[in-house]
Amino acid sequence: MNVALRPARSTDAGTTGAILTRFQQDTGWLPDLYTGAETIAFCGEMIDRGWVTVAVQAGRVIGFIARDGQEVCALYVSGPASGKKVGQRLLQDAKTRSDRLWLRVFQANTGAQRFYLRAGFDEVGRGDGADNEESLPDISYVWQREGAI
Repeated sequence: MNVALRPARSTDAGTTGAILTRFQQDTGWLPDLYTGAETIAFCGEMIDRGWVTVAVQAGRVIGFIARDGQEVCALYVSGPASGKKVGQRLLQDAKTRSDRLWLRVFQANTGAQRFYLRAGFDEVGRGDGADNEESLPDISYVWQREGAI
């Protein structure tokens, strides 16, 4: 699979928003809090802040990561690209740009938990959902480059 990574452009908001919306629609345990238009606007805001890197194949965005400094705010891959190491590639790129990364994963998202543990993240805490809009229990993970302080 020939995939290129690049900084997101404002014109990528629709595609990144569609990827995120599809995940939300396909995930039975995730509450339906936002419309597709609101999700696209949210992705547009992250892009405007310079947080988003996209994975592109044959001219089409197939995944993205949003990172605010050390925090990984979002990492999503389109359904057809799932399981093809696109997420790994996006995360590896983020690791080259930081000595430390942290994120939260919903406890119900066991696939994401496995993904981040395989990627070298360590669990550092659990929350009861009081600190997220979805009110779902979550797990905090941290990755730190070996030898970094």
